[in-house]
Amino acid sequence: MKKEIKIKGTNGYLMLLILAVTIISMVIGLVLVKNPFFLILGLLIILIIKGFFIVNPNSSKVLVLFGAYKGTIRENGFFWANPFFTKQKISLRARNFDSERVKVNDKIGNPIMINVILVWQVADTYKSAFDVDNYEEFVKVQTDAAVRKLAGSYPYDNFDDEQAEFTLRSGMDEVNEALENEITERLAIAGIKVMEARIGYLAYAPEIASSMLKRQQAVAIVAARKKIVEGAVGMVEDALNTLSTENIIDFDDDKKASMVSNLLVVLCGDKEAVPVVNAGTLNS
Repeated sequence: MKKEIKIKGTNGYLMLLILAVTIISMVIGLVLVKNPFFLILGLLIILIIKGFFIVNPNSSKVLVLFGAYKGTIRENGFFWANPFFTKQKISLRARNFDSERVKVNDKIGNPIMINVILVWQVADTYKSAFDVDNYEEFVKVQTDAAVRKLAGSYPYDNFDDEQAEFTLRSGMDEVNEALENEITERLAIAGIKVMEARIGYLAYAPEIASSMLKRQQAVAIVAARKKIVEGAVGMVEDALNTLSTENIIDFDDDKKASMVSNLLVVLCGDKEAVPVVNAGTLNS
């Protein structure tokens, strides 16, 4: 496969000097010698002027002569080249692409909204100019395809797939790395270098967002309750062991069960416990 050929352009200031000499020669020939033959120099002057061009920093010119690729000038400055060259400008600057939010299905079929932020630049001007029709449009289309493929490779979270090692929501580093590799592979044909690719927006689609939010809240509540119960059981166990060890009070099975029940109610309840004073005797 053909690749970019880097060449150096002819110094434009040198050609300006040659142009000036040519113009002076034509004027002298027409005014002093009065020979119309010197009008031919006018055509030469037009050709010389047509060959001048400027390459700005982080830019390039792809030179083509009658359909044949001759090379790419990457140096910035004032140059001159064969006036019959076709000169195509290709920017070498880094560019941002913030894709549109697209609705896709994740690995388990949930509709999600996702977009990607891509930083890219042209690395091979030959491929960008001739291997694809429009390299900027190619970047957009292939990035969109890569995002759709990525979303279908991972679940949004592990609610329905508890065996999933990585998810779109929790495995950002691994997912972004996979996304960057996928886009890099797709854009290589156009001579594009991917500098960074990451997910910029990720959410459930509007039609299921509220339901999934309730589900997340329910899971969080269950997890919190589980922690509360585990802590309460540990505290009750410590209390009973301390009372028994210090011989503060002797419990039979009924009293122990009653105390455990009361302590769990107090520790696991949503509201603060309200103490009740027993005004009767201990035997009542």
